[in-house]
Amino acid sequence: MRAFIVALCCLILAACGTSGDSQDVDSGSTVITSGGGKLTLGVNSYLWQASLSTLSFMPLASEDPFGGVIITDWYVNPQAPGERMKVTVYVISRQLRADGIRLAVFRQTRNSDGSWSEAQVNPDVATKLEDEILTRARELRLASVGVGG
Repeated sequence: MRAFIVALCCLILAACGTSGDSQDVDSGSTVITSGGGKLTLGVNSYLWQASLSTLSFMPLASEDPFGGVIITDWYVNPQAPGERMKVTVYVISRQLRADGIRLAVFRQTRNSDGSWSEAQVNPDVATKLEDEILTRARELRLASVGVGG
């Protein structure tokens, strides 16, 4: 099932860059034609693709391009092996808007016995990730409409 979802995501993302597909520039809703049928991405494709790109350093646990949810697995930064982070992204809009995404960031620290316990997350972490995703989404949109060329 995961292989199917990954393949479907790759197909959707690949379709974003081709000129043969219909795309609403304002909303980023990608329409894929397959065997005569059409499939519309449930969320803004720029926000979706930017979220995947921004979180590409983290392993993915699951992704649902139609429901707009990306869940990473725990990521341990090699420079801070005593803590790990996990992120859930909710793409909640078909429009490329600042309020079109929500993030939940989780952090755990390693105890002296080797087990993990919940720890407080700096609120700036989610804000910075959201800003990076939004910046990347805007770049993708500008590139798709051919600005500058």
